[in-house]
Amino acid sequence: MRIWSLHPKYLDSKGLVALWREALLAKNVLEGRTKRYSNHPQLERFKATSHPLRQINAYLSAILEEAKQRGYNFDESKIGSSLDVKFMPVTTGQILYEHDHLLGKLRVRNLTKYHKLSETIELQLHPLFNLIDGDVEAWEIQK
Repeated sequence: MRIWSLHPKYLDSKGLVALWREALLAKNVLEGRTKRYSNHPQLERFKATSHPLRQINAYLSAILEEAKQRGYNFDESKIGSSLDVKFMPVTTGQILYEHDHLLGKLRVRNLTKYHKLSETIELQLHPLFNLIDGDVEAWEIQK
């Protein structure tokens, strides 16, 4: 499971569809509808909030918006309320790690997206996150 802190616009089509699917799985875990992945480290930051379901719904909403801009037809009914969500912090180290990780994926799958991302100087975050100083997040499984 990979729940990117980077803006979904950087993902290729395969990555965007996978993110949608994996974020929906995360939502099911947070709702208690599946025990699979219930201890997955990527969920820690959502579980640490006062309203994990609202936060994951807000996360999904941004993916949905990116999908709409690309002409994809994701099922909006799968997203619940995201009222009163708060920004979630993400560290500079995490963003750099994700940037490198995504570049590795794009180098294999989509050279156009790879070159565009590799030339990007200021990375845009997923709208749910705000940047803070720090190393790679403690929950990240580094390869």
